[in-house]
Amino acid sequence: MVLLVPVYQPGDGLSRLVADMRSTDPSGPIVLVDDGSTTPVDLPGCTVLRHSVNRGKGQALRTGFAHIAAVYPGRPVVCADGDGQHSVEDILRVADRVAHDDHLVLGVRRVRRMPPRSRLGNAVTRVLFRAATGRWVRDTQTGLRGYPGSMLEWLGDVPGERFEYEMNVLLAAVRAGHTIEQVEIATTYLNGNASSHFGSLSDAARVYRSLLRFALDTSLRR
Repeated sequence: MVLLVPVYQPGDGLSRLVADMRSTDPSGPIVLVDDGSTTPVDLPGCTVLRHSVNRGKGQALRTGFAHIAAVYPGRPVVCADGDGQHSVEDILRVADRVAHDDHLVLGVRRVRRMPPRSRLGNAVTRVLFRAATGRWVRDTQTGLRGYPGSMLEWLGDVPGERFEYEMNVLLAAVRAGHTIEQVEIATTYLNGNASSHFGSLSDAARVYRSLLRFALDTSLRR
């Protein structure tokens, strides 16, 4: 498994995550994509890919996928957030499911433990996603996701520069007939998820635009 972490202006959570991963799996590859942070990220034992300016989470993930496909061909990838939300135990749980089933795997958060802002946004998006796709995904906005190595090239073709990319991945997976598995995770929120770079209005608009576009396109195909 290769751990891929896109980061922008990370706090202490990133170094804790890397240290915890290293103590659990000393030889496991960790790829960080520094998406234009003011102070460049530099953590020993990690491969750090850099964007000179902030290009968005979607582009950071694609940069990481391309690198991993070239350097670690065929290896499954687990994407995690760098703010301390995801524990090593949950990362390894998702990795184990990807390795066993060779499917896209989502680490889904417990709704009752989400901060109010995240809970409301997730509830609305979850309902709209089901209306558009007919699929029930408990946590469409989770940043903890696992992908088999065979999907990396496909992931590079999914459009989206920022947070809408992760929604586009789910929509493209539905359209392509990929299985979407879900594994419950704990998730730790620090200061009510204050470190999140998700812009409530602008990023939500991009996500809902992707859902609307998918629904309209599906309707036209019928």
